[in-house]
Amino acid sequence: MNQILVTGKSGRMGQAVIAAVNANPDTELASTHDAGEDLTAAIAKADTAIDFTIHSFTGELLEAAKKAGTRLVIGTTGHSEEEKHAILEASKSLPIVFAPNFSVGVNTLFWLTRHAARILTQDRFDIEVTEMHHRHKIDAPSGTARRLLEILNEETGTSYEDDVKHGRVGLTGARTQREIGMHTLRGGDVVGDHTVMFAADGERVELTHKASSRMTFAAGAARAAVWLAGKPAGLYDMQDVLGLQ
Repeated sequence: MNQILVTGKSGRMGQAVIAAVNANPDTELASTHDAGEDLTAAIAKADTAIDFTIHSFTGELLEAAKKAGTRLVIGTTGHSEEEKHAILEASKSLPIVFAPNFSVGVNTLFWLTRHAARILTQDRFDIEVTEMHHRHKIDAPSGTARRLLEILNEETGTSYEDDVKHGRVGLTGARTQREIGMHTLRGGDVVGDHTVMFAADGERVELTHKASSRMTFAAGAARAAVWLAGKPAGLYDMQDVLGLQ
């Protein structure tokens, strides 16, 4: 039985992950953790830690996991490049699943977006991405939207820094051929909506995923923890877990 530590136990995602771990026949809740509690003692009881807290906590979690030899499933978003590098370095000695989204549906959206971008090329189709989340989300665009943009950048030969336009205001002029629009919405209790639009003269293709419950992410994280057992040190994502690579 895979013994699981859930961090951020009092948060909305923490509560969902606890429920998912208890519902999964291959996982068991070994310990929980919140800010101010003893992380070393909590992680020592676990085979795998599942973290959906805040990016500034990741460094502390990585150090504790390396000392305890505990596998990691990281669903936290908003990391700086330095923090992402720390995760990569830790994966040289630990097996880690690090993904912007653990939903099976969203990872299918990632796959579909990649293949759609190969067919609906920028010489004919303009690309726009929209995402909406609840009013309490602190990073924008969402980690899922960032991953969608990374996929689009990879397939179109564009760059996030030069070609992604975050909203539009004023006299912006006509869009360029390489431009990819990114639009972030926040409000209410929306769990997570993401759409990739390919628009051409006379037709439009939209790929959309809408999450109505955090349990879809939590169940995916528990699934990733089970998959990670027995894997060698390395950095994996949900595409690996689902066999979509």
